[in-house]
Amino acid sequence: MPKKVDHEARRLEIAEALWRIASTRGLDGVSLRDVAAEADISLGRLQHYFRTKDEMLLFALRHINSLADQRIRERIGALAAGPGAGTGRGTGPSAESEAEAGQGPPPRAVLRECLMGMLPLDEKSRVGTLVGAAYFARAIHDERLREEAREGIPRLAEFLASLLRSAQERGETAGGRALDPYTEAMLLISLVDGLTAYTLLGVQTGEEAAQRLDAHLDRLFADR
Repeated sequence: MPKKVDHEARRLEIAEALWRIASTRGLDGVSLRDVAAEADISLGRLQHYFRTKDEMLLFALRHINSLADQRIRERIGALAAGPGAGTGRGTGPSAESEAEAGQGPPPRAVLRECLMGMLPLDEKSRVGTLVGAAYFARAIHDERLREEAREGIPRLAEFLASLLRSAQERGETAGGRALDPYTEAMLLISLVDGLTAYTLLGVQTGEEAAQRLDAHLDRLFADR
């Protein structure tokens, strides 16, 4: 059992070394040797954990997505723990069903926390976003990475759409039943992607990005 734990810990250390490289100079031209040097281990030792660069990239991508999901769950958990909230626990069906039952945060609040959690508003999320951008650039020409990235978007869109459907049923959305939840969910994801890009480029601050997201949500929920 200890060997298994150590093995996983070392894989995570290697992934974090890869993120440090990706956040400062991208992934183009990065080799296993580069990552081994950053992780302060030998190339042979690194290849004990990852036989190929693609294998290492996929593991690191899945782990950073897991951390991002955990960060969003924590934001929603904090929201649910606030005054008058119920026991909402995360970005999944349980949070939606509790909101529908009036036992947890309303759909708009959960939706906002999910979207804010995707923006680079602090150093940790900024690094994660820079790494994600490096993966995105590589995934354009790498089928395995592209497939991994592509699979997550429909799941995210469907979850956001489920929150919008719940808000529709509560009469909280502008346009009522005329609003198409899945289309609006994809538009929200696209909006966050654009806000993220302009924040990383320094066109706007993180605070301004958050304000613009709130302005859009105000219009989406104008009939509240």
